[in-house]
Amino acid sequence: QVMLVESGGGLVQAGGSLRLSCAASRSLFSINVMGWYRQAPGKQRELVAARTSGGSTNYADSVKGRFTISRDSAKNTVYLQMNSLKPEDTAVYYCNLEALTDTGGGDYWGQGTQVTVSS
Repeated sequence: QVMLVESGGGLVQAGGSLRLSCAASRSLFSINVMGWYRQAPGKQRELVAARTSGGSTNYADSVKGRFTISRDSAKNTVYLQMNSLKPEDTAVYYCNLEALTDTGGGDYWGQGTQVTVSS
């Protein structure tokens, strides 16, 4: 079993930046797909950014040019750099990994971290 621990959320003013981190609790052989999702109150969870093992990325239109997804393989950690934040970015952010470990593959979710952007 892989636990994902997220950090880096908080309260920031519009125009500010935050970097979310998602650390895996154990070594991963590979990450097929890594992604960040968010869910605002009263709304469905939506994809914010995703990256495949081949390097292909996909960003929601609303965050293109402002957010960047990346990883540090040595630290088993995935990041979401968020710049030029807007109040509409306020949500709980979740990381998701489709990964392979020594016990097999799986789809793993973090517990979520709150991001609040004030106007």
